[in-house]
Amino acid sequence: MIYPNSKTNSRLIPAALGSLLLICISQVSSLSADQATTELSVPAAAGSAEPNLSTGPDGTIVLSWLEPSADSTLLKFSVLGEQGWSDAQTVAEGTNWFVNWADFPSVVPISRSLWAAHWLSKKPGGTYSYDVSMAISNDAGASWSAAFTPHRDNTATEHGFVSLFPWQDGVGAIWLDGRNTKAAGDEHAHGDTGGMTLRSALIGSDGSISNESEMDALVCDCCQTSVALAIAGPVAVYRNRTEEEIRDIYISRNIAGEWQAGQPIHDDGWKISGCPVNGPAIAASADTVVVAWFTMADNIPRVRFARSEDGGKTFSPASDMAENSPSGRVDVTLLDNGNAAVSWLDETTAGKGGMKIRIVQPDGTFGPARAVAGMGLSRPAGFPQLLADGENLIAAWTDSLGKTTQVRSARLTDLDINNLPAD
Repeated sequence: MIYPNSKTNSRLIPAALGSLLLICISQVSSLSADQATTELSVPAAAGSAEPNLSTGPDGTIVLSWLEPSADSTLLKFSVLGEQGWSDAQTVAEGTNWFVNWADFPSVVPISRSLWAAHWLSKKPGGTYSYDVSMAISNDAGASWSAAFTPHRDNTATEHGFVSLFPWQDGVGAIWLDGRNTKAAGDEHAHGDTGGMTLRSALIGSDGSISNESEMDALVCDCCQTSVALAIAGPVAVYRNRTEEEIRDIYISRNIAGEWQAGQPIHDDGWKISGCPVNGPAIAASADTVVVAWFTMADNIPRVRFARSEDGGKTFSPASDMAENSPSGRVDVTLLDNGNAAVSWLDETTAGKGGMKIRIVQPDGTFGPARAVAGMGLSRPAGFPQLLADGENLIAAWTDSLGKTTQVRSARLTDLDINNLPAD
């Protein structure tokens, strides 16, 4: 689904969120017995939305989300334990936040004690003038620093689509940065006036900012970024943008503290004048790096997957995961057994949509696409989340089946491709 240069700036009002990704207990219990699914109760209030899953180097899994509170918005999180999700804790609260269906906040465990969080804050100057706001915790989320901004350009332009990750005893951050674009009303322009850039910085445990750099001078305006840790260092993926409007997925490896020039994962050759709002996802373990992405090159919607066994230097030929008319919005994760799991949104029956997953073995063999949850395909469906927990999967989504939205989660087990029935 293509949304040319379009964004949604709204408060978390259930009626405005529309039809989000939904799955209910009856749907969970109707899944094949070969794919055991257990719902995990999430301590999120009515009206919660925009979930995000992250994991720390020690295996800690964190679920974060936004929820309304009177006239403000809260960023909350929970930690996965043996009994399920812990009681919710609050990172920050604000009345001037920029809430966007595709640009969701995060809470990320960087080490056992150092955690980082981000959200978006409106800035005077235009509809799409907003900054990245961050906070640091040095006690595993028990308390948080005052908010600060990792970019210091002070321009009334767009800043968002952040990825946070462990880096050099601190917090690595990459984000889309509009400082080179025109005034806020024309923030998607490029050429002589400049375009959207990809930038990075290192955030210390005290909130200090260093190692600021421009990773790419022209990238797609509003596609998610994603970062994983390979054995040699961080590896980032993003949607690039050429002067000829080719918007394929690029990878940049950080070697000895320096980001290398971005290179295409695969030459899809998708020429499109507007942003598709459909970023890539990456996961890594040692030298294994897996990437999933969406493309509509040649007007054919495809969810693609590629694997690297040399830390992201080279990749296998791209494999197509989806069989119908996917809308993309992908995620990817690596299980302990070396298998990868790819998720995406796809059309199912009678114009309805659903979240699907596919397991891919290291040799490239993959099982059938498996429907996980029914949902709509409109913008408010957002981006479902998928993360490995050993040889199981954790999923998170927003349920809008009732009168208000609700963040929900489930654990998926028994993922042997020989046991997964086809749709």
